Amino acid sequence: MLSRLQELRKEEETLLRVKAALHDQLTRLKVEELALQSMIRSREEDAAVPAAAAAESQETLGQMDNEAAINQTELQLSLQDHEEEEEEEEESDS
Repeated sequence: MLSRLQELRKEEETLLRVKAALHDQLTRLKVEELALQSMIRSREEDAAVPAAAAAESQETLGQMDNEAAINQTELQLSLQDHEEEEEEEEESDS
């Protein structure tokens, strides 16, 4: 009974960490979305954008895509670490 309670507490801690990581990721994505929307509005207002400015905005979008990919990879690695820890704890409890 006591070990089951400890196991549930560990699961709760893991779920809270995952929730926090997902919340952080969601916040980052919302910020990126706002930045992209702002860039789109700016582009629509400035229909005649010089070629140099267009290239710069493409580079910025590429950087944002890279940053999103890095954040997603970090989240996946974090989740994998937590899952591995849980599996190891379950094996040691058995």
